[in-house]
Amino acid sequence: MDKTVEPVVTTTAGKVEGYFREGLYVFKGIPYAAPPVGERRWLPPEPFKPWHGVRDAKKFNAIAPQNEQQIQIIRAPVHEPQTEDCLFLNLWTPGLDNAKRPVMVWIHGGGFTGGSGSGPGYNGTTLARRGNSVVVTINYRLGALGFMNLNEVTGGKIPATGNEGLLDQIAALKWVRDNIAAFGGDTGNVTIFGESAGGMSVGTLLAMPQARGLFHRAIPQSGAASTAQTIERAGQIAELFLQTVGIKANDIAALKALTPEQLVAAQGDFMMKVADSHPKLGNLPFSPVIDGKELPVMPLEAVKKGESTNVAVLVGSTLNEWGLFSLNDAAFATLTEPHAVARLRRFISADYIPGLLEAYRKARAKRGESISISDLFAAIQTDRMFRIPAVRLAEAKQKQKQPAYHYIYTWPSPALGGKLGACHAIELGFVFGSYEKNFSGEGPAADALSMKTQDAWLAFARNGDPSCESLGKWPTYGAKRETMLLGEKCALENDPYGEERKAWEAIPAGAMGGF
Repeated sequence: MDKTVEPVVTTTAGKVEGYFREGLYVFKGIPYAAPPVGERRWLPPEPFKPWHGVRDAKKFNAIAPQNEQQIQIIRAPVHEPQTEDCLFLNLWTPGLDNAKRPVMVWIHGGGFTGGSGSGPGYNGTTLARRGNSVVVTINYRLGALGFMNLNEVTGGKIPATGNEGLLDQIAALKWVRDNIAAFGGDTGNVTIFGESAGGMSVGTLLAMPQARGLFHRAIPQSGAASTAQTIERAGQIAELFLQTVGIKANDIAALKALTPEQLVAAQGDFMMKVADSHPKLGNLPFSPVIDGKELPVMPLEAVKKGESTNVAVLVGSTLNEWGLFSLNDAAFATLTEPHAVARLRRFISADYIPGLLEAYRKARAKRGESISISDLFAAIQTDRMFRIPAVRLAEAKQKQKQPAYHYIYTWPSPALGGKLGACHAIELGFVFGSYEKNFSGEGPAADALSMKTQDAWLAFARNGDPSCESLGKWPTYGAKRETMLLGEKCALENDPYGEERKAWEAIPAGAMGGF
């Protein structure tokens, strides 16, 4: 293709024009499904109606309606236009040819209520260039518009299952299947990867029948296959949300007439109400729903039954995930043991809590780490929400003799004098090459870690094995619980933090509560 003119590619819906810069073809704001507006609100995504002529794809498009994220220490917020018409994707590719490059589809995080595929930390340039790969980032519906089950509370008049955001992700993967060859990608080698709610989405897609065959490898970062709520709990959440907006369940017209701005404002009020008065509804009231159809069972159970056979998994977490969330917790620094126990009882059956605290106290003391009640609470929450779900997904794959690789990111953030530790989201800048000094740090060690992380992720996307020259051999997770520690020093370790892990073995998933 003539690189002196802007590139035009024909998709199944029509032609799109991107741009060529610094060795990459870039296309932004491509619609992958019809706008979910009007009568399409709260319904599964539908194909985009074909257009005539050439559609401009040189700039990012609108993102899903959302409140500004509360935790902004990672980087300064970027104010992007928001509308319900938000189902767009962006891609970076080294060539518009038949090279059949590996494809990496990024699913952003944000607690299922925020974020976008066009966030400044998710630029696909570095991965596409270093890995000779095609990188795709997507938007999907969020919060009350994407993850609220209205079917039960409205008697089917609004048939939303609460999985519409996930169905958007599947629609994006179908677009990739049907179009990525025209952008130099290999339809038979697609890796999905995501962090936090994006990682949880990746873990859930492993279990969804509609997603079967649309991807071939998966990288859930700080999220695995243990985040989904029962239909009963989803119904309670919908009822409470309707109370918040002051609309009765049978007033369908009023519900559909709410503007996106009204929904987002109500969503903010609702989240505060849940935190203050309904803590047992969890930290993620908007999240995937086990509806018996789109998501038949808990994702981990589906994986155990072989739903994601032949999909290799690279899964992990950061060492101090909870460090980031403690920032918005005014009582964290002065937490007492009775208060910590009361908090844990929202998520863990009371009978198991004393044993957990004792196990963590002993293990941390043996390593010379802090055993303050705040630090014990943070370590338990880190493992409950992130590390143990990652371990259990790796275990499930290993028992099926399916390839799984496990990691723990140990690089500490320098922010706030280092008090955050290797916190939630610390690996993002290293994966995308977008790390900056305030949150991620800088210097030769940071550069080396980013190179090794990218090499491993790209190797996994190319051939299903993260082993690479810069990092060395990375064996599959097996009987020795082989785990790669990724930090200033990268090294393979068998069963790191094993004493804490063993403490969870006696706790069945049903006793761990929700998220």
